[in-house]
Amino acid sequence: MKATINIPDELYRRVKAKSALEGRRVREVTIELYSHWLEGEPSSGGATADQWLADWVRLADESLKDAPAGPPARSLLDEARRRTEPR
Repeated sequence: MKATINIPDELYRRVKAKSALEGRRVREVTIELYSHWLEGEPSSGGATADQWLADWVRLADESLKDAPAGPPARSLLDEARRRTEPR
């Protein structure tokens, strides 16, 4: 199918330049981006707030599993603030 879309000139220039550097046609890049976008779309049309929060909590848990033991950053900041505040 052939389609015509309006893209900001500067954006198109940047896409065209990067495509050329990679030895690809803009058409190839466009098809790749559309395909990637469609594959990444949840069937519901978007994540719910609960799903989004659950993903962030899961990512936080994964990133903290290898963190060294010790007080949380908030405690360290509060302690440093108390030491530097005028008495």
